[in-house]
Amino acid sequence: MSITATELKMNLGKYLLLSETEDIYITKNGKVISKLSNPNRDRVAEMESLFGIIPADITCEEAREERLSKV
Repeated sequence: MSITATELKMNLGKYLLLSETEDIYITKNGKVISKLSNPNRDRVAEMESLFGIIPADITCEEAREERLSKV
């Protein structure tokens, strides 16, 4: 989504909520000057991609120890 800096100023709360789920590009004089994004979204996507790979009955510590023993 792309919005003007003026639109962002007038509706900051709305765009902060929207930035949780999508990137918001802010323009000024027709040029992109900034981007609002969720810094945790990449981590969530990464964890979702691992869902099902790590067994549910293993702790993080056990998984770490198992990984280190294979190195």
